Amino acid sequence: MALPSTVFKAQLQVADMDRHYYAEHALTVARHPSETDERMMVRVLAYALHADEALAFGPGLSSEGEPDLVLRDLTGAISLWIDVGLPDEKALRKACGRAERVVLYVYGRGADVWWQNQRKGVLKLDNLTVVQLPAEATRALGEMAARSMQLQCNVQDGAIWFGDGERNVDIHREVLHAPASTRA
Repeated sequence: MALPSTVFKAQLQVADMDRHYYAEHALTVARHPSETDERMMVRVLAYALHADEALAFGPGLSSEGEPDLVLRDLTGAISLWIDVGLPDEKALRKACGRAERVVLYVYGRGADVWWQNQRKGVLKLDNLTVVQLPAEATRALGEMAARSMQLQCNVQDGAIWFGDGERNVDIHREVLHAPASTRA
C-alpha cells in the first residue's frame, strides 16, 4: 500500500517590488512521501517568485512529466511551467514543447555537476530559464517546513528575503540561462 502525501498549509504574503505584485495566498501543499522538506519549500519559494491568482501546484513527484507549478491561460494552454530539481535534457525539451515559458530552479549538492552535464543541450532551449539557488539557502528553507506556516517573501532589485516569523533567509539566485528576450 502506497503512503499518502502529507498536507501542509501556508499563509504566504508576497511583496515583490520588482513585479509590483503584493498579495496574500492561502496555500495547500501536498508533500509526496519521497519528497524532502527542502524540495517542498523550494516549490513554495518558486510559487512566491511567480505568484499569480491562477498559478497552481502540479501533481508533483507522483506524476512524471508534469510541472511542479503551472500557470494556464484562459484557453487552458500552459503559459508557465515551473520545475524544481535536476531533470534531464529530454524532460526539459518536452516541457519547452508544451509550454510558452519554462523556469527551472536547480539546487543542492549536485546542481553544479548537473549544469556541467546538461548545459550544452539546455542552451538550445529558447523558452527555458534556469535559476540556481544556493544550497545553504535551500537547506534553511527546508528547516522552516511545518504543517502550518506563516510565510513572507519580499523581492527587491533581484534580492529575495524569505521568512517565517522566527527565521529569515536571504536568497541570491543565479540565472544560469535565460531566453535572449529576457536578458538585460
